[in-house]
Amino acid sequence: MAEHASIKDASQDLAATYKKSSSWRDYLTLTKPNVVLLLLLTALVGMALATPTWVAWQVLVPALVGIGLMSASAAAVNHLVDRHIDARMARTLRRPLPSGALSPKRVLTFAAVIGVLGFVVLAVWVNMLTAWLTLASLVGYAFIYTMYLKRATPQNIVIGGLAGAAPPLLGWTAVTNEIHPFAILLVMIVFTWTPPHFWALAVHRAKDYAKAEIPMLPVTHGIEFTKTCILLYTILLGVVCLLPYLVGMSGVIYLIGSTVLSLWFLVYAWKLKFAPQQHTAFSMFKFSIWHLMILFVLLLVDHYLVLPPMSSF
Repeated sequence: MAEHASIKDASQDLAATYKKSSSWRDYLTLTKPNVVLLLLLTALVGMALATPTWVAWQVLVPALVGIGLMSASAAAVNHLVDRHIDARMARTLRRPLPSGALSPKRVLTFAAVIGVLGFVVLAVWVNMLTAWLTLASLVGYAFIYTMYLKRATPQNIVIGGLAGAAPPLLGWTAVTNEIHPFAILLVMIVFTWTPPHFWALAVHRAKDYAKAEIPMLPVTHGIEFTKTCILLYTILLGVVCLLPYLVGMSGVIYLIGSTVLSLWFLVYAWKLKFAPQQHTAFSMFKFSIWHLMILFVLLLVDHYLVLPPMSSF
């Protein structure tokens, strides 16, 4: 109780300190730029894999801008909805809303403006299929996951992870204006990657989630059960990552690289379950980000080393 009171008092002090000092950095923080950049990388790979040549800039630029703006809008809504939770967690205490740097009204206006702008960009300069799918992804993450699932079930990140896994599909539809099984396969990779990625962080921050009364898996079922789930999902992820090669979507470069990444990920999961040290969970979380990034770069490199070189850019 004393610790909770101190966090609450700190939040109030920060609100008084930062209330009049908002800047562009606060708005940038709202967009979760590192997360959005990773999503845009997967969207870019989705676009590239949909064509044997490089993506024409007339599609590439508006697609990335539109997807990026709507992803940033979803992130801002996430900040808005979670502001009371963020004020109770040491990791998120200094975010713009709990610190008082930005008001809820400003954040809502900002999220609405960039979200509408992103939809218009996609609808006018890309295609309506991509615009509507991106909107569905925004609603899934910002509202269904953040407002309901996150507070309702320990499987929140599994169910809600589908919204975060959509960017490769959005990239594919931006180029082809159709949904293809290969695009769904890319979504499956990100979807399967999400639970071990996020649960590793949840294990590291289990006490914070317990204080905020968020039913993350380590809080509801215990840390050891969560570690077992992480290990099983990591094995499943390794299998799913083989599928692009098995269905002829990628070649040997991707096969070798993805196998190394999967084994490395599995080592982290095994260590977390059977021989954890103080920062093993957080180290696994950080590695998982590099895992997804390098995996999609491998898809891109493999695609253009096997297929004709870039010619239409």
